Amino acid sequence: MNGPRSKARRRWLIGGLILLPALAVWGLYAWLVVDLPSPGELPSRAAAPSSKIYDRNGQLLFEVIDPHLGKHSPVPLSEIPPALQQATIATEDASFYTHPGIDLKGVLRSIWINLRGGEAGGSTITQQVARNLLLSPEERAERTLTRKLREAILAYRITRRYSKEEILTLYLNENYYGNMAYGVEAAAHAYFGKRVGELDLAECAMLAGLPQAPSLYNPLINPDGARRRQRIVLDLMVKQGYLTQAEADLAAAEPLKYVSTPFPIRAPHWVSYVWSLLERELGVERTAQGGLEVYTTLDVDLNERAEEIINRHLATLRERGGPDLNVNNAALLALDPRSGEILAMVGSAGYFDAQIGGAVNTTLALRQPGSAIKPITYATAFDPAWLNSVDRFTLWGELPFTPATMLVDVRTSFVTREGIGYVPLNYDLRWHGPVLLREALGSSYNLPAVKVLDAVGVERMIAQARRMGITTFDRSAERFGLALTLGGGEVQMIELASAYAALANGGEWVSPIAVRKVVDAQGKTIWTQSQTRRQALDPRVAYLITDILSDDWARLPAFGEQSVLYLGRPAAAKTGTTTDWRDNWTVGYTPDLLTAVWVGNADNSPMYHVSGITGAGPIWHDFMTLALKGHPPQDFARPEGLVEVEVCALSGLLPESFCPHRRYELFIVGTEPTQHCDLHRLIRIDAATGLQATDSTPPERVRTRVYTVYPAEAQAWAIGQGIPQPPPLPNESTGPAEAGSVEDTTTALEIVSPFQMDRYRISPSLPRQDQRIMIEARGRSRVSFTRVTLWVDGQVIAVLNAPPYRTWWALEPGEHRIYAVGETAEGDSIQSEAITLIVVE
Repeated sequence: MNGPRSKARRRWLIGGLILLPALAVWGLYAWLVVDLPSPGELPSRAAAPSSKIYDRNGQLLFEVIDPHLGKHSPVPLSEIPPALQQATIATEDASFYTHPGIDLKGVLRSIWINLRGGEAGGSTITQQVARNLLLSPEERAERTLTRKLREAILAYRITRRYSKEEILTLYLNENYYGNMAYGVEAAAHAYFGKRVGELDLAECAMLAGLPQAPSLYNPLINPDGARRRQRIVLDLMVKQGYLTQAEADLAAAEPLKYVSTPFPIRAPHWVSYVWSLLERELGVERTAQGGLEVYTTLDVDLNERAEEIINRHLATLRERGGPDLNVNNAALLALDPRSGEILAMVGSAGYFDAQIGGAVNTTLALRQPGSAIKPITYATAFDPAWLNSVDRFTLWGELPFTPATMLVDVRTSFVTREGIGYVPLNYDLRWHGPVLLREALGSSYNLPAVKVLDAVGVERMIAQARRMGITTFDRSAERFGLALTLGGGEVQMIELASAYAALANGGEWVSPIAVRKVVDAQGKTIWTQSQTRRQALDPRVAYLITDILSDDWARLPAFGEQSVLYLGRPAAAKTGTTTDWRDNWTVGYTPDLLTAVWVGNADNSPMYHVSGITGAGPIWHDFMTLALKGHPPQDFARPEGLVEVEVCALSGLLPESFCPHRRYELFIVGTEPTQHCDLHRLIRIDAATGLQATDSTPPERVRTRVYTVYPAEAQAWAIGQGIPQPPPLPNESTGPAEAGSVEDTTTALEIVSPFQMDRYRISPSLPRQDQRIMIEARGRSRVSFTRVTLWVDGQVIAVLNAPPYRTWWALEPGEHRIYAVGETAEGDSIQSEAITLIVVE
């Protein structure tokens, strides 16, 4: 056991025990370290081959020269504002000045996450410098533990060789900030048109937030997302003690003006959008390698004609209305509703015009759609799936919502979730009485749309919008009320256009497509944009909405005959104007082309009475006419399951023989009316008395006449319109009540305008003297008043000796108490129940 052979075995065993760890260490070293580049190579960079972006016909839009050699101007740290340095450190690496290039806790956390199947997490500033400047593009693109460890070793080596100031200078000069800009100097020029040393705190915070996701937070493409990211950066600066909360709030509220320096490019908003899309899908590292051939869906010739049309019509508006109109910008998006391919994208009236914020792509920004969102409300109401649900709206008895459903468009107050009154007003500030839903949507009446949304529910409408491609409502769905159907929620034009495309496409939603294919330097297709298709709504519902939006008769009351929405071929269109004149829209389509147009100002300042029909409408009309020239007209394909039924043009029910006006209406099978019209009635009149005839009236004195007997909520409107009312029966007393029979104050006299808890907002864009409301009282019984006095906050505003008991009152901010006091011939005094009115500025 102790012979020479045994001793040799022990020596081999001991040697092996010593050698194995050494081999393991050497293997680990070779795995992680042996081929690492030297930190001394940081200053050297290789030029990448250019990438080219083409339109659908192969026309070159832009050649992306190596961006690092293009928009790249290194500057010393002394010329970089301290605020930008602090914002970067607070956001990317709060312990930058104290660690040895790596955050040991972060490395251990990354190892743990990787072992559990996740991806390695964040990096220090020094690690980012090591990754971006020393690792190969292929290795940079990896999301592995190996890359993370090699990156950490390099960061440690860099820290031993360079000072913290030198490392921070490298980071700020070499990091990618989106919009094809490397380094803070290039980024300052690319976004703000100034040197980095001229940036203020708000601009520094905006740039510091970009490196984490340049394509996601690009303020020219996603200004709202960039603003949210800027707020995060400012809050982190407060947390690290670089700012006070007041300073951060002030910077967050500062309006930012973006610019872009002219350079050779066609369709710049489109190129920026496509490049951002590639960075998101392929990664910044891969796009930076260059050598890509990008074939897009855009028709650049059509796009440039759209730019010409936009600028011509904006110039015409300014010539007619002068500078007081304050209308400076517009955007347009066109796509094929069947394929989803985007054919034109004009994000502003001038990409290089800093005065209008032209570099911001409004087709991707959040704006309020006004009435352009109403078709989704009506599509929700027409949906057979909703009609068959157990909790469906039952106000109309057994009648579902159809284009022939009658709603009464008279002043109506809705109680909001805050417990206040909400009275939607129509664009023309008039009430239209009983209207069918076809006219209500075609002429864009507000009150019927709110009534429909009140019936179907906000949540159901948001769900329908989501199926049709609108996702922005989901971000704050809990805050929306009935004003959502009037445009109270913000949308992106590209999503609104895709929702309308579903209507044009028989209810099938197709996600918008921008890139047909991307080919690398070897001619290999490395990416094609994936597409989603789904049936977003019943084809019959889609056709009903399209039929209404293409019905020139339905929009006649609001827009007149053959307005700018009329193309002389089957075409559906809808306008939208926000109540404060900040946005106006026209969105419309044929079976093969959809176009959305927005007019407004990038800084969100209000225009002066520029509506969807006067602002966006003419642009839409001229572009559609141009784009469809040479294309034969096409009818919208009518699906199975619809039936035409003759109805009374007022009630929407089956007509009686004496209904004066009739029309044919479309219905989803099973929703057509079965009841007969009860509004038009044949009334027997006693020619001698003018009262209704009775059984005892001599036949020779009986005359017959057709009267329209309106629902109770529309009777006051009908009387105000001078519509003849049926006379009373002979035994109905119309004289004054006997003394002592006065009814209680809650029934004898009432305030009929405004409603209880009505809420009004004073508009800064209108003269104060023009912002008045009608205050009106009315007797509700046979009591005869010799005088009625109207009171507001204990002050008399009118004394009236005969009906109508009404007067105008100028709005004043605050909560007001309104009531009326009536005096009878017998000397009795009757006070109405008081109502509360709220006026805000």
